[in-house]
Amino acid sequence: MPRDHNRERPDLPEAYKATKEELLEFYRQMVLIRRFEEKAGQLYGLGLIGGFCHLYIGQEAVAVGIQSALEPGKDSVITGYRDHGHMLAYGIDPKLIMAELTGRAAGISKGKGGSMHMFSVEHKFYGGHGIVGAQVSLGTGLGFAHKYRGDGGVCVAYFGDGAANQGQVYESFNMAELWKLPMIFVIENNQYAMGTSVSRSSAEDQLYRRGESLRIPGFQVNGMDVLAVRGAIEEALVWVKSGKGPILLEMKTYRYRGHSMSDPAKYRSREEVQEMRDKSDPIESAKKYLEAVGVSENEIKKLDQDIRRIVGEASDFAGSSPEPEAGELYTDVLVEQY
Repeated sequence: MPRDHNRERPDLPEAYKATKEELLEFYRQMVLIRRFEEKAGQLYGLGLIGGFCHLYIGQEAVAVGIQSALEPGKDSVITGYRDHGHMLAYGIDPKLIMAELTGRAAGISKGKGGSMHMFSVEHKFYGGHGIVGAQVSLGTGLGFAHKYRGDGGVCVAYFGDGAANQGQVYESFNMAELWKLPMIFVIENNQYAMGTSVSRSSAEDQLYRRGESLRIPGFQVNGMDVLAVRGAIEEALVWVKSGKGPILLEMKTYRYRGHSMSDPAKYRSREEVQEMRDKSDPIESAKKYLEAVGVSENEIKKLDQDIRRIVGEASDFAGSSPEPEAGELYTDVLVEQY
């Protein structure tokens, strides 16, 4: 007999009703990510950050909205190479992240991971992965671990619109639904992958539908609005934690910079980028929410100044930290089993 596709579905999400204190924290985290990434771009231009560097500017509401709803130390997070913002949203020390970007021994991966490969087992943050889509399969493994251990945790696996076309993503979807794993798959659809628009590279460009053939429900969310994001993740957590299996969230967002620091982004016009900044900027939207609950312009300016100080201190810390010893090449390569 064929399966009944008139199945139960999660409720449609509504915008999160945040308190004044929560709004201030959302704003603070998004501004921290924005200023941190701007500083990282400056350091890259000065040659102090090597290799690839993918900035999160414009997408701040996604990581902040989602990770503010998770339980640090219980839920796990895994992402691709655009990972600095996710680490900051998870409360990891900006100094350790900046030191890692600049290849210093004090970095969170001892200066050996760089921009694309940062980890914090303490925070259950599992990277930072350079291979497109690889984190989705690994994240599904983390979801299996949560279920096997019965620890009540959920895994959030982030990937982009480009990775959404990778075969291993669908293998992961299949296993996650088959075993009803506590997985939240998050597509950060910044609309251009490396440089090709979704409409030119995807036969089905409504990416939240990608799990339907495997019975995974999905939502499309305004990823430029932190309250919309938080509302969606709240609904997703209810679904997943009730044992109903994985869910897919497509976050419609936008990156202001190129794919990486080496990308001039000539595949879109300056006018398009400026229009997004003017009409949909996540930080400006959050500022309007703050003004609506009575937060003054002076309070916001004070917060901005504090963030600039924190980012400046992180940059100074990275610049004054030593590089790893040569012997570090041989550490953390293998795990010895006894």
